[in-house]
Amino acid sequence: MGKVTGFLEFDRLNEGYLPVTDRVKNYHEFVLHLSDADASIQGARCMDCGIPFCTTGCPVNNIIPDWNDLVYQQDWQQAITVLHSTNNFPEFTGRICPAPCESACTLNINDDAVGIKSIEHAIIDKAWDSGWVQAQPPVDKTGKKIAIVGSGPAGLAAAQQLGRAGHNVVVLEKESRIGGLLRYGIPDFKLEKHQIDRRMVQMQAEGVEFRVNQHVGENVAASDLLKDYDAVILAGGAEYPRDLPISGREFDGVHFAMDFLVAQNKVVAGDHIPDQIIATDQHVIVIGGGDTGSDCVGTSNRHGAASIVQFELMPQPPAEENKELVWPNWPIKMRSSSSHEEGCERDWSVLTKELIGENGKVTGLKAVRVEWKDGKMSEIPGSDFTLKADLVLLAMGFVSPIQKVLDAFGVEKDHRGNAKATTEGEQSYATSQPTVFAAGDMRRGQSLVVWAIREGRQCARAVDEFLMGSSTLPR
Repeated sequence: MGKVTGFLEFDRLNEGYLPVTDRVKNYHEFVLHLSDADASIQGARCMDCGIPFCTTGCPVNNIIPDWNDLVYQQDWQQAITVLHSTNNFPEFTGRICPAPCESACTLNINDDAVGIKSIEHAIIDKAWDSGWVQAQPPVDKTGKKIAIVGSGPAGLAAAQQLGRAGHNVVVLEKESRIGGLLRYGIPDFKLEKHQIDRRMVQMQAEGVEFRVNQHVGENVAASDLLKDYDAVILAGGAEYPRDLPISGREFDGVHFAMDFLVAQNKVVAGDHIPDQIIATDQHVIVIGGGDTGSDCVGTSNRHGAASIVQFELMPQPPAEENKELVWPNWPIKMRSSSSHEEGCERDWSVLTKELIGENGKVTGLKAVRVEWKDGKMSEIPGSDFTLKADLVLLAMGFVSPIQKVLDAFGVEKDHRGNAKATTEGEQSYATSQPTVFAAGDMRRGQSLVVWAIREGRQCARAVDEFLMGSSTLPR
């Protein structure tokens, strides 16, 4: 805990942002983390709550009260040691995790939660700046070879853990750069990619090998991986997007959100994309109200869109949750991202009925308002409306991982098309194939970066136990 009476004396301090007029001119990060003094005050607010629900609310079970207290005491070097004991990549979670730990904070029952995410952000940035993040190569090598398919957060977490355990780890990525959806799905203004690059340097020093342009089912045969490696981990992302099968879907100007976001990330990285989807001077409609839709809004603002409208099929959530009813669980409530603050019209309970166009190009969208009762949706008579649209981005979530990778290995799937693997028992994270394991989105479906890190770490321990008979890696 922090100061005994800190939660009574100090208010929550949120991280600051650069002004909208400045940040929409580029793709750099714009969040200003807390000063040492302000982080200490936030750490002081951590209560002696007996049962730290923040720790169980966090998928990687970060030991939050301990590093809150260490930051309060200004012992930053020990704070990063504690933080790294449960989380391989706090620079990722400190930037893009929605912080379920804060919803579970005991102080959140009747006050503002401790700013846990802002403290985490401050700790890891100071650790990098101070040179405290160092490679941890294994003392001994086991001689075991492990291939990891996918270099997103699950694959990277598994690779680092297994590399430190002394195994020979090779990470295979189908794109030309390492990072998976971290690199290509998250805009640079939320996560600049040097954060990934310096972790790669650390992991290479620990013995992990990275190979790019390695696409299983195309230029890499699953049979070769099964033959050449003692274990294979499937750790790709949930990349198969949910489509909108309505009239006009075939028009030019109607795209999946990831086609829009990935191209922009590649351009920021220096690639030339001749057919890049551009929102400049376009009337943009984003269908889907989640994080991917928000990223489309932020990117469209940076392109200089003429207007941006974001639809959500579900009703507008309440401004505040009923804490007595939902705490410590993740609540459904109104959330606005920094991208929304940059300029966007938002609407809820809207069902898209038809896309209209001329000469094969989308020009508008027909929609109707709906109401929800007893979990069922019905259209409101007479509520039809039409909006102008030059660019329509489909951001309605992801159905499953790419099926041809799972099919190449012949692993059994669950009813959602994910690799079927349990997280319990002696064969946790094991698929129906004897030496093939699955973790992250590949196993659980579309989820958060912090869940991917958790599954990558736990899968690494399961593989280590499988190969060696026992494991000292943390769960």
